[in-house]
Amino acid sequence: MSTVPPTSPALDAAGPEGPPPSDAPQSAQTTPRSRGPWAPLLPLVLRLHFYAGVCVAPFLLVAAVTGFLYAGAFQAERLLYAHEMTVPVGAAELPVSAQVEAARKAHPEGTVTAVRPSPEDGATTRVMLSGVEGVGATHTLAVFVDPYTGRVRGALEQYGSTGALPLRTWIDEFHRDLHLGESGRLYSEFAASWLGVISAGGLVLWFSRRRALRAVRGTSGRRRALGLHGTVGAWTAAGFLFLSATGLTWSAYAGANVDELRTALGQSTPSVSAAASGGDHAGHAGASGTGGDAGHGVGLDRILAAARAEGLGDPVEIVPPADASSAYVVKQVQRSWPEKQDAVAVDPATGEVTDVSRFADFPLLAKLTRWGIDLHTGVLFGLVNQVALMLLALALILLIVLGYVMWWRRGRGSSFGRPVPRGAWAQVPPHVLVPLMAGVAAVGYFVPLLGIPLVGFVVVDVVLGEIAHRRSSRTA
Repeated sequence: MSTVPPTSPALDAAGPEGPPPSDAPQSAQTTPRSRGPWAPLLPLVLRLHFYAGVCVAPFLLVAAVTGFLYAGAFQAERLLYAHEMTVPVGAAELPVSAQVEAARKAHPEGTVTAVRPSPEDGATTRVMLSGVEGVGATHTLAVFVDPYTGRVRGALEQYGSTGALPLRTWIDEFHRDLHLGESGRLYSEFAASWLGVISAGGLVLWFSRRRALRAVRGTSGRRRALGLHGTVGAWTAAGFLFLSATGLTWSAYAGANVDELRTALGQSTPSVSAAASGGDHAGHAGASGTGGDAGHGVGLDRILAAARAEGLGDPVEIVPPADASSAYVVKQVQRSWPEKQDAVAVDPATGEVTDVSRFADFPLLAKLTRWGIDLHTGVLFGLVNQVALMLLALALILLIVLGYVMWWRRGRGSSFGRPVPRGAWAQVPPHVLVPLMAGVAAVGYFVPLLGIPLVGFVVVDVVLGEIAHRRSSRTA
């Protein structure tokens, strides 16, 4: 927002930054525009796109840069941690119980919370330990074991369901919360909330402009920046709308509202029941302390075999019982296409499967949420997915730079950041304005980091408009 007084109340239809500059083609400046039934809304969209772009762009720039780095971190991780993640292919793999025993001998600290057997030839087994000194409460220490020899290849801190190692974890947390914890998540939710609004507004403005005003070739200066900004934005808007929507699904406030809505619609993500079928498991107690060891109940090998019999192929994760009355949970953890998210619960005393959850039976919204998050994080389609995200991030950075270039040039050197004229809402018919405001209020309530800043923008804009009006009245 700007404190400079507004310009003429009439809005030139030439483009989203106001009247066309002198370097615009003459035909583009003089050709009249046909007005449709939604034409009165265009000035409002213009003003929202302009101010939101100026004010939100710094947050979007951070999200774009860190998102670019995160998309590239998958391949960097493979190179940086190749020694821990890969081994020469051997003749035969040792039992999983023997591999866990080798990991525990090298790292007796903490407790075993999960085991990921080698998912493919030449990949190591990961044994995850929690409660290790120096490792965050939400992280685990992953011990990498050669599945052919039982030799420990190293240990690294790990985070999340995708098994992010230190490099990717650092970038992920920077992208998500700037390493500021829960309070820092407000930045990413704010950016995600407004990215979709800015993209949708830009699309409306781009399609409402005459073809001559969209041109990039044969133009220069601000007009060229405007044309390039609009063209790149139009081609990438669908990607930005997708990133905005999927980013909000696991945000702090809007994400909670999404979860409540899915629950109300009966579309929550199912989970396998970890309750054991019965019997006294007190003799196997200490599931949290020895649950991942080979000697607990029937042992990891029987547990894994039971899961295999239910059709759970690699990659899988074995989660020990939470307590003496709980079962092992074995779940597929493949996030690439096609998704493998089946899970089974196995009684530690008998090795029998007590519950099964199939991804094919998930409700539609649960599947869409899973696919959306995995596409957003770059794992659904592997390298192609990651390259596409990097290109989107670069496009967003370019759009932000071009936006600020236009903002600077718009001031003509003496009136930096001259804002779009006020008062456009008064031209919108009541039968359009009232439902529109009701819809905006509903969306703002559901997405609070969109609604609250929008109210703040309106209040500040009204105050600045009143100040400008009083100054002009005194001058007159």
